[in-house]
Amino acid sequence: ASALIADTKLLLAEWNLAQSVAENLNRARRENIFGKASRKRVEDILLIFRQRYFDDADVGAALVTLTQNGAPAQWIAPLLYFFSAQNDRTLRDIVIEVLYPRHLAGYTDLPVQVVVRAIRNWVAEGKTTTRWGEETITRVAQGLAATLRDFGVLQGAVNKHLTPIYLPTPSFALIALWLQQRERSGHLVLQSDDWRLFFLPVEGVERFFIEAQQEHLLTYNAAGSVVRIEFPAASLAEYTHVLLTNQRAR
Repeated sequence: ASALIADTKLLLAEWNLAQSVAENLNRARRENIFGKASRKRVEDILLIFRQRYFDDADVGAALVTLTQNGAPAQWIAPLLYFFSAQNDRTLRDIVIEVLYPRHLAGYTDLPVQVVVRAIRNWVAEGKTTTRWGEETITRVAQGLAATLRDFGVLQGAVNKHLTPIYLPTPSFALIALWLQQRERSGHLVLQSDDWRLFFLPVEGVERFFIEAQQEHLLTYNAAGSVVRIEFPAASLAEYTHVLLTNQRAR
């Protein structure tokens, strides 16, 4: 699936948190908010949107709250990318296992054959649900490259180049809370492979935590392998209000 950034932002702007997910999706169909898109295209968009952002209702509520309360666009973009990668294992693994090591090795280009080779190896190792043929592997590789270009991780229409996506501190902090809810360990949050989606080594993650603490977005304490991270909110949706209030006060 492509990035669908414009369609996603439109849905988030039109979303009513007082209604259920089903009610919101039905209203989007009924009011034809995508204009001239075919019925099949609309259904594809709504399915992808729900899977990416509303399988976890707290993620969806946080994105809606940010969008409808004037959060900067540069906050939203990395969040859409991050949660899309959580929903699409192949997209996530290509960045973490192929792009990130390539970035560390000093390469800036990404020939599509590098992606094709990685997927071919995964198929051979039985990591895909079915055994993909060469045509499918090439199509998936090209689709992943196009999606990552749309999200800003790659640049170039034909020849792709690595461009680590900009991650503002508030977006980092929201992702950190999401990881904390799953890992239940400050050390595991700090060491999480998911930071590699932003080409961040552990040292870079730690710098972000220190900066987030300086901006009063969280509390971070590290002593050896003991890492304590505390947030001023229990849910992502609640935390977005903290981030927005902090932004307005600056």
